[in-house]
Amino acid sequence: MNRSQAEVWGVIPCSGSSTRMGTPKSMLDAGGQTFIERVIHAHRAGGCSRVLVALPTLDGPVAAKAVEAGAQVVENPSPEDGPIGSLRASIRVLDDAIEGISFCPVDHPLIHEDTVQKLIDVFRQTQAPLVVPTFNGKRGHPVLFRRMLFEELLNDALTEGARTVVHRHLGDTASVPVDDEGIVIDIDDMTTYRRHYPDPYRLYLQGR
Repeated sequence: MNRSQAEVWGVIPCSGSSTRMGTPKSMLDAGGQTFIERVIHAHRAGGCSRVLVALPTLDGPVAAKAVEAGAQVVENPSPEDGPIGSLRASIRVLDDAIEGISFCPVDHPLIHEDTVQKLIDVFRQTQAPLVVPTFNGKRGHPVLFRRMLFEELLNDALTEGARTVVHRHLGDTASVPVDDEGIVIDIDDMTTYRRHYPDPYRLYLQGR
């Protein structure tokens, strides 16, 4: 495949227990859409051919919301492994023609679709195994992994999950400065949530 046409799929790990938040993060209101809807939309509008959402089960309200938003749900048999379990489950269902994945936790609902598009553009213009956005010099999400790293990501011996692979390849990483603070805003507790969404939170467990 021509590098300028390299296909990238979005991968959203959504298998955590949300213990710090105290309620499912994926279904929290983020200004009229749920977290999961916002992250899916940013990836689809940003140029990902498809978006995979990894969940412990293919049933339930989160899976239904993900499908409604245009994503494909992937069952993660190892949610206890953390995000790397979701990433591995997603890699295993990828088509052979997929050259890269854009990996973004569901607790980053503030990322812009333009950021995803910029990262994919750099991914297609370079041979970098990793493409990572930065805001004021700080690395964030989503992280784009090239196919050459998939086998490494599937290795069970990663002490820090995907972060281990990122650190191994920092010297070859394409760092992309973006004007998008959302890449470094990890909303994983209620204090952070209320800072960015001050209205009382709502759960969309029954749909809208």
